Amino acid sequence: MAHRRDQRDGSGRRLPGGGVHPPGDDASAREGRLPAGLLLLHLAEHTRGARGVLHEHLDGNGRVLPAESVREYAGHPHRIPAVRRTGGVHHPGGARRDGRGPVGRLLRIRIVRERRAARFRGEHRQREVRVQGPRLCGCGGSRRLPRSLHRHPEPDPSRAPGSRPAAQPAHPCLRRREHPRLLEARLRRALPDRCLRHDHRGRERRSALGARDRRAPGYDPLRHHARHHLPRARPRHRRRLGVGRGQLRQARRLHHARAHSRDPGGLIVTTIPPNTPPAPGDTVSTERQRTAPDKVAIPPLDDVVLDRIAAGEHHDPHSVLGSHPVAADGVSDALTVIRTRRPLATRVSAVLDSGARVELSHVRAGIWQGAHVAGHQPYQIEASYDGGPDWIADDPYAFAPAIGELDLHLIGEGRHERLWDVLGAHRRTLGTAERPVTGTSFTVWAPHASAVRVVGTFNDWNGEGHALRSMGGSGVWEIFVPGVESGALYKFALRGRDGNWVSKADPLARFSETAGLTASIVTESHYEWNDSEWMTARAARDPHNGPMSVYELHAGSWRLGLGYRELADHLIEYVTELGFTHVEFMPLAEHPFGGSWGYQVTGYYAPTSRFGDPDDLRYLIDRLHQAGIGVLVDWVPGHFATDAWALARFDGEALYEHPDPRRGEHKDWGTLIFDFGNPQVRNFLVANALYWLEEFHVDGLRVDAVASMLYLDYSRQPGEWLPNIHGGNENLEAISLLQEANATAYRRNPGVIMIAEESTNWGGVTAPTSGGGLGFGLKWNMGWMHDSLQYIANDPMWRSYHHGEITFSFLYAFSENFLLPISHDEVVHGKGSLIGKMPGDHWQKLANMRAFLTFMWAHPGKQLLFMGQEFGQLSEWSEARDLDWWILDQPAHRGLHSLVTQLNRVYRENSALWEHDNDSSGFEWLDGGDSTRNIISFLRRDGNGDEIAVFMNFSGTTVGPYRAGFPQSGVWDEILNSDAAEFGGSGIGNLGSVTVKDEPWAGRPASADITLPPLAGLWLKRRR
Repeated sequence: MAHRRDQRDGSGRRLPGGGVHPPGDDASAREGRLPAGLLLLHLAEHTRGARGVLHEHLDGNGRVLPAESVREYAGHPHRIPAVRRTGGVHHPGGARRDGRGPVGRLLRIRIVRERRAARFRGEHRQREVRVQGPRLCGCGGSRRLPRSLHRHPEPDPSRAPGSRPAAQPAHPCLRRREHPRLLEARLRRALPDRCLRHDHRGRERRSALGARDRRAPGYDPLRHHARHHLPRARPRHRRRLGVGRGQLRQARRLHHARAHSRDPGGLIVTTIPPNTPPAPGDTVSTERQRTAPDKVAIPPLDDVVLDRIAAGEHHDPHSVLGSHPVAADGVSDALTVIRTRRPLATRVSAVLDSGARVELSHVRAGIWQGAHVAGHQPYQIEASYDGGPDWIADDPYAFAPAIGELDLHLIGEGRHERLWDVLGAHRRTLGTAERPVTGTSFTVWAPHASAVRVVGTFNDWNGEGHALRSMGGSGVWEIFVPGVESGALYKFALRGRDGNWVSKADPLARFSETAGLTASIVTESHYEWNDSEWMTARAARDPHNGPMSVYELHAGSWRLGLGYRELADHLIEYVTELGFTHVEFMPLAEHPFGGSWGYQVTGYYAPTSRFGDPDDLRYLIDRLHQAGIGVLVDWVPGHFATDAWALARFDGEALYEHPDPRRGEHKDWGTLIFDFGNPQVRNFLVANALYWLEEFHVDGLRVDAVASMLYLDYSRQPGEWLPNIHGGNENLEAISLLQEANATAYRRNPGVIMIAEESTNWGGVTAPTSGGGLGFGLKWNMGWMHDSLQYIANDPMWRSYHHGEITFSFLYAFSENFLLPISHDEVVHGKGSLIGKMPGDHWQKLANMRAFLTFMWAHPGKQLLFMGQEFGQLSEWSEARDLDWWILDQPAHRGLHSLVTQLNRVYRENSALWEHDNDSSGFEWLDGGDSTRNIISFLRRDGNGDEIAVFMNFSGTTVGPYRAGFPQSGVWDEILNSDAAEFGGSGIGNLGSVTVKDEPWAGRPASADITLPPLAGLWLKRRR
């Protein structure tokens, strides 16, 4: 649409161009047809002719006057919307002093909303729309817009706002606007397709001022905070005015909106009239009701506070929203004010529990309030919206905190042992016994945050209406949201001290979305345990001195596609057949990357949803207990994943991680290290250990990467680490954490076991904390694993030169309580499978496997074997595929599987093999120095005097007769021979027993000649 500069009507009078004009510039204003208190805003012209329209207008005091007919100028093609002088269209600084000349720029359209509430969506945030015309005379560089004229403190309703001349600007560049050539600047020609697209709007019937504009754009949540609603493709100071009606219709509703009235003091209307009798059940006396006026002035709240409340940025929204007693002039009884946030609503009321209704008035920015004298009582909020049904719900700000003072004190001290009961998302029932309210409480620890919201599917991921309150110096934030059911997705939105918002999953979420998605899930458990017999027996026994053979597995790749409940059927049957006493799951906590096997955790309190929900895991563990199988779980307190949506820089700053990268980053693994010196972080970890033990009935935790926690210089070069306060490399804070976790776990859960994966010679790992030890129950014997695997990998021809590797572990076997691990770490990352480490052909590999496992089960200490090694899997393990189950169809591998079954059976039946695992009185050498023939022999005994003689022949040939000394004469039964034919061996042995005579040999009172099969182990037990 082109701007026509010299258009005239039929009588020859010159028509004003598009722009802003004072009333004196329009003939219709001079003739008295327009109110004197209005300015005229002429938009770009069209050719459809003039017509009469109805306009509402405002007087100088901001009141809405009745609509009157405004006859447009004869032949004038423009509709004439009206705005207030001081709160509307402002002249540029270079306008003519007499106010009669047209202008070349429309500088700003300022709509003052401070005294009026908005009825239409988004208008409570619209303060100003600025539009700028073309640059003047092609001058280089654009200038900032001059400020609008100041409003007179008491405008005169009879005086035209435009009658006062504009101030003459002092800057010469601004005074150039008085030049006649610049009085009417040409508008940029709009694109033809835009003109055609919007040309039909000129023929439409337009809405009256008091009606809603159906063509106005809908609510845009991404821009409802914006001060300037016009799309800005270029900087504001260079924006052109060459636009048509289509581009200005976003601002049109500013001139068509109806304004709510508001009393100067903040009008509060009560709907408990003075002479209304109480509703049935109302506890308020009639006399008290009669003292309540129809309208009372409540002390106003600061606009800044209201704006922060409306935006969800206040640290304590409950102090403003909700129900509060207040003191007001003219009210003798206790007055209760109810405030709520209902943006976009057209009418809001509070329905009291007694049945009374309190009408609320809009205060500012979507905040409504009303007062009553019915006393404090539960209520619901009812809201009406244009074009939508009425909506009634409980107010989330009407409830007291769901977390108590004792909980806050314990959190502040870092001593809350059931942290998961108070932080996170919990389904609760609050309210009164007569009207209980069910919902979910959301609580999070974020001491550095300045504001916290909860967002989720229940609020369309917009948390402005669900801002949490700060619970003081504890750093805890809390809110109760009525109506939120189990299964709802949620996150926390936190604003850091730098003002930036971050979206985070709940650190104490008990259920999360499957990897690839990051939201937390509201959940509650309904599972009923049936393992009371197991739990009672567990509390009465000592696991450190009992039988323990552990089957380690990765839940996702043991058999692909199985969930927790399917595993309960298949795994229990398989493990029961093998005879293992325990299963150990690699980490089950939620983790985003499957290739980490669960060792880079993001949800420490959430079992991974890859295999089901938390109750499904409870079902699996319950079934294992009912089958007599203990459950161990890997726990990773040393480091965590760096994902931005999880624990990393949780509230905008380093919180869970140590702020110094020399202590807070693990470069080898690309993870972050916990700040072990922070009491709340320590509380988070200690409570997490208890969570798995108590909520899931786990029988023990295998603590991962303990060595990386103990040493400040672990995997670091000089200059990359900070010493402790004594100048050493010991991580004193981590040591304290481990001691606290172990001591608390054993105190609260008798019969559990804490296991350390510690690969150094740190002393006192399994010593009690009272004596300065770390307090673990067992320690992985990594030295035995490395030495024995290195020995067995040698060809039998050369093993005599490495004899010390197979016997060295006996020198320190009782310095700690050990567990002998052949774990997942030994069959990944190019190391190959266990059978792949063995020398020789396939038969010899299997024979070496049988001999190695027989030696492992006879060695002092507990045993752990990774899945697949029990049948000699040929390929290296990968989490992305199944085990090689097909290999069990081969008789030789089925024989190895049978050997493991027999090892576990004999092991459990003979206490001499486990009763004194941690006491040297249960072990005695028979001959440990026969390196020439690669033979070692020793005794295992229990407290009842039962003894088992173990003979290991690691040579590739049969040795016999082999003269061996025994502690006693008699018949010694062959309770295990790894070379038996049923295990795939050659079948060489001693026909089931050996007769020992009283013939001294090698310092022993009795001896016998025995036959030792090649690459085999032999267990003999004296017959009673």
